Amino acid sequence: MCGICGFVSRQDIRLAQLKEMNDTMYHRGPNDSGEEIYGLKDGYSVGLAQRRLSIQDLSALGHQPMHSDNGRISVVFNGEIYNFHELREKLSAYSFCSTCDTEIIIAAYLKWGISCVDFFNGMFAIALFDREKGELYLMRDRIGKKPVYYMENGTELVFASELKPIMSFPGFEKKIKKEVISRYLYQQYINAPETIFENVYKLEPGAILKISVNSKSLALTKETWKYWDIKDVYAKQRQHMVTDYAQAKGELKELLKKATASRMIADVPLGSFLSGGYDSSLITAIAQEHSSEPVKTFSIGFQEERYNEAKYAKEVADYLGTNHTELYIDEKQMFDLVESIPKYYDEPFADSSQIPSMLVSALAREHVTVALSGDGGDEFFCGYNIYENVAQAQMLDAAGAAVHGICGLPFINKTGLSEKLPFRVRVIAENRNKETKTQFGASNYIVRAGAMVKNDGSEFPCHYEIESKYGESKWQIRRMLLDMDTYLPGDILCKVDRASMKYSLEARCPILDRDVMEYSYRIPHEYKFYKGEKNIF
Repeated sequence: MCGICGFVSRQDIRLAQLKEMNDTMYHRGPNDSGEEIYGLKDGYSVGLAQRRLSIQDLSALGHQPMHSDNGRISVVFNGEIYNFHELREKLSAYSFCSTCDTEIIIAAYLKWGISCVDFFNGMFAIALFDREKGELYLMRDRIGKKPVYYMENGTELVFASELKPIMSFPGFEKKIKKEVISRYLYQQYINAPETIFENVYKLEPGAILKISVNSKSLALTKETWKYWDIKDVYAKQRQHMVTDYAQAKGELKELLKKATASRMIADVPLGSFLSGGYDSSLITAIAQEHSSEPVKTFSIGFQEERYNEAKYAKEVADYLGTNHTELYIDEKQMFDLVESIPKYYDEPFADSSQIPSMLVSALAREHVTVALSGDGGDEFFCGYNIYENVAQAQMLDAAGAAVHGICGLPFINKTGLSEKLPFRVRVIAENRNKETKTQFGASNYIVRAGAMVKNDGSEFPCHYEIESKYGESKWQIRRMLLDMDTYLPGDILCKVDRASMKYSLEARCPILDRDVMEYSYRIPHEYKFYKGEKNIF
């Protein structure tokens, strides 16, 4: 795990300035650092820098920027390519100098070009400079585990794993992008591609950004495209549904075992976050099965009983026989971290679990350098309570249309259900007629067989099916897919990345393995949610 940054600019940027940018991310990589500046053309230069947290090949051979043996390619990289051993066999014609996964990126690019990214299974943010073509590529992993920020104004582009290096770039103006504030206040995070600053963006998950110089205009040209998109991958995988429950269960188990085993490869101590919930318990159990000694597990507890999950984690740890460490925290320990939040998150971020995430990361870092986590289980396997609320809201909507010809709020009010329903169900049903991208991902929805019914002076669509961009009529599935597209990378993975990297700890998520994610789309939804029962796997 590391931090990367760099630029394409006509300014006279000195190496010391690039190093200053790089060192704002010292926490992401305290073991080593590297900064280099190369000439491009038409007065432009390219800078690449990296802070290294050594995980694979702890020797100096893993130093970055790393170069191809012919000098054509230079790379800085943040993340892990988990299938690098398999790729190394396919790329045996290349003369490897190290045993780290960074060199795999160079060899793969020389063989397959930018399509090499299709072969990588892992979490990554990659900056690759091709001198021969005069092009710089930025690549982000499929689900957005690793962040990539960039600033561009037509004649300059600056990129980094965090906003701090960009903010320290010479001449950067910290202009607030006011139009994102209302969305932030609703979502409690700022979703890609936006950031809190004008002219600064997040590269979207599963995307590639290519930068080159237009010799006629002397301006930078920028091209962005998706090599992996949830909408397209979901539609493709649905053509190959697994219709046997036992088969789905068995094949998913094998994929999870393989994903977990590959994430246990490290040249440093490794452990697992354990909350006592389904997802972290599952990953820890698989890790323990693959380990020849007790896995180190970590959890935090609270004195307030209603918030405390440590007792469940302890029971799981005892059952699995892990080497368990727990820490009960008080209000003061949490408040002591509040002042550090702006420094490590860089822009407004209001997920309240960011503080517990920091505390468990700090605890784990005292013993290990890599920690497994269960992130992604809720989104891909229907774990959140909101998904049950969404299903209930759709049933109400359908019932209203069938019985009274009235949908959403009019039906709820007419039947006196308003006060009896959970708050979230009421909100979803009440806002059915003004479905939003934030809530349902239906910015480009289609209304079929629509009928408008007057009720209390307002019009409401009835007897309709709304098909979102995902091609799904079930609100619950659409909400899950929307969360994979937005909430998971924008909130959950951002929280885990910043909280863990604050303490130079690498967090790995087996459920977010490419093969596990894609296989989850082939599993019938009824295997994940059946008659109100969730996570029946």
